[in-house]
Amino acid sequence: VQLQASGGGLVQPGGSLRLSCAASGSSLDEVAIGWLRQAPGKEREGVSCVSSSDNTTWYADSVKGRFTISRDNAKNTVYLQMNSLKPEDTAVYYCAAGYVNAYYSSRYYCGEPTVFTFDYWGQGTLVTVSS
Repeated sequence: VQLQASGGGLVQPGGSLRLSCAASGSSLDEVAIGWLRQAPGKEREGVSCVSSSDNTTWYADSVKGRFTISRDNAKNTVYLQMNSLKPEDTAVYYCAAGYVNAYYSSRYYCGEPTVFTFDYWGQGTLVTVSS
């Protein structure tokens, strides 16, 4: 599976952005898609995840109630709607994927994903929250 992330940019605190992760080479039904972010000087951390096979979703505590992950199977694209953005949300955001199968379940990917969880990565998209 190949992934293409887009939608980053500069936004003021309290603003919104929608990130897109377009997948090719595999159907969304076969994979779990995660969003992770890496702020300057910090480790990459999980933000959200969705697995189409059983509608499993996960959000980091820091973004619950502000971010929403969704998918458009027809477009083979996963979205991350980010509202009420804060300066601490500033980071490079990556989408990543892993195949759901008998060995790696939705729960494995969307339990609490880390940089080690996924096998396939898109390029990052920079989100800057600043006034």
